[in-house]
Amino acid sequence: MKLRDIVVTQAIVPSLLSTKRDDAIRELVDALVSAGRIAAADRDTFVKSIIARENRGSTGFGHGVAVPHAKTSSVKQIAVAVGISRTGVEFNALDRQPVHSIFLLISPETRPEAHLDAMEAIFGNLSRDQFRRFLRQAQTVDDIVTLLDEADARQATSR
Repeated sequence: MKLRDIVVTQAIVPSLLSTKRDDAIRELVDALVSAGRIAAADRDTFVKSIIARENRGSTGFGHGVAVPHAKTSSVKQIAVAVGISRTGVEFNALDRQPVHSIFLLISPETRPEAHLDAMEAIFGNLSRDQFRRFLRQAQTVDDIVTLLDEADARQATSR
């Protein structure tokens, strides 16, 4: 699965305003609402569901990254919002460090295999130090889109 197939360009936030986990989740859910990928009426349900998932165990995996996620019956296709925090967000990450790059994933409940494929695509790239470093340095939506395109091209040539 390619990152560009799941990341919603209009839901890329190169400078998150939020400094707290729940606020960052709200900000990224709002980006997906603004992009038309989540119905405004479902916004609060998504926020609650993602925060409930976080409360069961942080998706802050260390190295400054987090992948909050939820499966729901109210979406038909996978959508990912990307947020970059300059100051860092306290996410209760495994390494206890602030999170600077957040990939918020929403998946249809009826497609668990697609959810796993999306998680694999995201983690495969976030596990690479160079990708994390360039992502954190990105200043604009175009910078992030270029990085995602390069990651997809790299994945295609490594098969």
